[in-house]
Amino acid sequence: MTLRKKLSSLKAIISGYGSCLVAFSGGQDSAFLLKICSMVLPKDKLLAVTAFSAAYPEIELQKAKALVKDIGARHKVIKTEELNNRNFISNSVKRCYFCKKELFTRLISIARSNKLRFVLDASNISDKKDYRPGNIAKKELKIKSPLSEAGFSKEDIRKASRKLGLSTWNKPSLACLASRVPYGTKITAGLLKRIGWAEEYLAGLGFRQVRLRHHNGLCRIEVDKGDIRRLLSRRQVIVNRLKDLGYNYITVDLEGYRTGSLNEVIDK
Repeated sequence: MTLRKKLSSLKAIISGYGSCLVAFSGGQDSAFLLKICSMVLPKDKLLAVTAFSAAYPEIELQKAKALVKDIGARHKVIKTEELNNRNFISNSVKRCYFCKKELFTRLISIARSNKLRFVLDASNISDKKDYRPGNIAKKELKIKSPLSEAGFSKEDIRKASRKLGLSTWNKPSLACLASRVPYGTKITAGLLKRIGWAEEYLAGLGFRQVRLRHHNGLCRIEVDKGDIRRLLSRRQVIVNRLKDLGYNYITVDLEGYRTGSLNEVIDK
């Protein structure tokens, strides 16, 4: 199916909803979804909701607020309490399920109080390649995923976002900071802050896509394959900074950045 046909299908799906709440992280996918929703639905029939917590970098919250303002949609920010959930902080392979169950349960309540018919998330067909137990929670709660339903891949979203003039068309992938922590390692606010600080520092050095995978006293840095040589050329300042943050050993993943690398060790 051509991109034009996928866009037509997506608009028809969203129009059929009549009204909706969009789970809005401010990433490339949710920005595109919100933009299309704003083109199809009246302003009073659409609400973007951003969930903020220790697992979500504060700088991204500010970017999300600015982006919603540019799109022209209504926006609500809520604070979620994953770190008060023992099932989340124990960090089993089902961690994402418990997080999404809490989040979408709250979003459904907000949608109902605002008389909005459906809650939407920005999952797309490319997400099916990774292990995502949160999808079970979405299925249980009947969350709609129109991008996936219309056949949009990550590349489709990038191309369509660029045509629409969205600043997020080439934005690096976002993910909960807890996704940097190996299953079985307890998640704490302090640990998430340390990871967030480290990634913000590395991004400040000009690396577009960065993940810092935590392994107790060791950290494993992932950047795009084409940036590995440049990363190594800055190794001394990077080592100094990350040791200041409490890491004893700093390593570089020679495979480069890839979504869900910590999931590679589990039996799906």
